[in-house]
Amino acid sequence: MTPYEQLDAWIDAHFDEEVQFLQALVQVPTDTPPGHNAPHAERTAELLAAMGLAAEKHPVPDVLALSYGLQSVTNLIVRQAFGTGGPTVALNAHGDVVPPGEGWTHGPYSGAVVGGKLYGRAAAVSKSDFATYTYALRALQAWRDGPGGQGGQGASTTLSGQVELHFTYDEEFGGELGPGWLLEKGLTQPDLLIAAGFSHEVVTAHNGCLQLEVTLQGLASHAAYPETGIDALQAATTLLTALYAHNTVLRQRTSAVAGITHPYLNVGRIEGGSNTNVVPGKVIIKLDRRMIPEEDPAAVEAEVRALIDAAVARHPGITLHIRRLLLAQPLQPLAGNAPLVAAIQRHGQEVFGHAIAVSGTPLYTDVRLYGARGVPAVIYGAGPRTVLESNAKRADEHLQLSDLLGATRVVARTLFDLLRTDAVRAP
Repeated sequence: MTPYEQLDAWIDAHFDEEVQFLQALVQVPTDTPPGHNAPHAERTAELLAAMGLAAEKHPVPDVLALSYGLQSVTNLIVRQAFGTGGPTVALNAHGDVVPPGEGWTHGPYSGAVVGGKLYGRAAAVSKSDFATYTYALRALQAWRDGPGGQGGQGASTTLSGQVELHFTYDEEFGGELGPGWLLEKGLTQPDLLIAAGFSHEVVTAHNGCLQLEVTLQGLASHAAYPETGIDALQAATTLLTALYAHNTVLRQRTSAVAGITHPYLNVGRIEGGSNTNVVPGKVIIKLDRRMIPEEDPAAVEAEVRALIDAAVARHPGITLHIRRLLLAQPLQPLAGNAPLVAAIQRHGQEVFGHAIAVSGTPLYTDVRLYGARGVPAVIYGAGPRTVLESNAKRADEHLQLSDLLGATRVVARTLFDLLRTDAVRAP
C-alpha cells in the first residue's frame, strides 16, 4: 500500500469514532450570542485527551470577553511534532455559532444521523472541521508510528515539521479573541494554514466587512403636535434611501477573483420610536458593507461615512453618531500558498472524483487574521458543497458524512505532502 492508501485505510477504520466525536461536539451548545463558549472548549479538550492529544487551554480574560459581547472564550492549541525542521502547519476551525432559531425537524443539538447526514447547529460550519483536522492528524500519527512510516524498518519517507490544531471561539464576533488572541500573544507562529471550509473548492481570498451602528437623535413629541418635535425616523428614511441607492454604484465595482462579484451594502437592523402616538426621537440603524479583496478598507469606511453625513445633513436638528462595530480586512491570496493549493487540488480530485477549483468567497473569515501576519493560507475542510445546501446558519443545518470522510482523507494526504522530507512524491 502507498502512504496515501495507508492514511485512507486508517481513516476508514476509525470513521465511526470520528462521527461520534463530531456528535459530541454538536451536543454542547455554543450559541453566540450569548457566547458562553468555555464549556465547549473544556469538553473538546477532554475528548482530545482521551485520544492522546494534549490541548493547551488559553482563556481570554473575562473582562475582555465581556467588552466584546461574549461571556467566555477559551481557545485551544494542540501541537504535534514530526521531527526537527520542516514547516509548522496550522489547522484552524471555530466552535462558536449563531443561535439555532426556529423550524428544526431534528434537534439543533442532537447530532442526529439520518440518511447519511449529521444534523445540528455547526455540524457543517465549522465543528465539522474539528473532526476533519483531528482525525487527519491522528491518521498521520498512525502512519508515522506504523510499519509503513518512521516506526517501521527501512522507511524511505520521513516526516519533518509540526502540525497544530487551533480550535477557537470568536468567529461570529470578528475573531479578534480567537485566532487574533493567539497570534497577538505570540502563542503560535505557523508557516502555513488550512482553515475550516464551506465548499468543495479551495478558497484563497475573501471579502472584507465593515459594520457600523448609526444613531440619529431628534426630539420626541406628541403626535398631535408634530411641529414641536424633530422626527428621527423621517431622517432615517432619507438615509435608508441613500444607502440602498448606493448599491447601484457598488454593482459597477467588480472583482477579478472567481467566486466574488461586487461590493454590497445591507441594512440588517433598525430600531427606534416609543409608541404610535409619539414622533420618533431616536432611531438606530446597523449596516453591513461587504468589500471585495481589491478595495481599501479605510477608503470604504470614509466613503460610507461621507454618504451618511450628506443624507442626514438634509434634516436640520438631527444629531448624528456613527460607531464602528467591525472592520474585517479582505483576504488576498498570499505568495507561498501554492503547496497548499496544489496538494488539496490533487488529492481532492483523487478522493472526490472531480476537479477542485480555486476561488474566493463573499464571506469573511478568521483567515484574514493569519493573512495579516503573512501566513499563506487556504480555506478547505468538510464543509458542504455549498453553504446553502447545508442550511448553514439556518434550521436543519447538516453535514454529508461522505464529505466528512472525503475531506479527512484529503487533509491527511495534504499534511503528508507538506511534511515529507524525501524529494520524490510517493505514488
